[in-house]
Amino acid sequence: MNINIKTTNITMTQAIADYTNKRLAKIDKLLYSDPAAQCDVELAKTTSHHNKGDIFKAEIHIVGANKNIYATVEREDLYASIDSVRDDVLRELKSGKEKSISFIRRGGARIKSMVKGLWNRS
Repeated sequence: MNINIKTTNITMTQAIADYTNKRLAKIDKLLYSDPAAQCDVELAKTTSHHNKGDIFKAEIHIVGANKNIYATVEREDLYASIDSVRDDVLRELKSGKEKSISFIRRGGARIKSMVKGLWNRS
């Protein structure tokens, strides 16, 4: 998986890059290390006029073989926003995997019932 990290209104440090790459390692596992997958990460500070701290935004857009996943989260802490957006992407990847397995199982059950002659052809 190719990872591109873009920052807006904040400076990219080695600590932020390492933390982001460490968090995205789990996503790479679920994509089975697909070399064609492209992961675009945007980390931004949205405003600086709040009374209590800044608001940080993290976006992830993954495009790969039969996958197009986008998630965005805004939090008061940059690291918390990275964790939250990663959790959203993981949830969506696992949901898609469960749906495809369910679809395959239903298809197999339908074929089995056709073979047994129990399926109504109406």
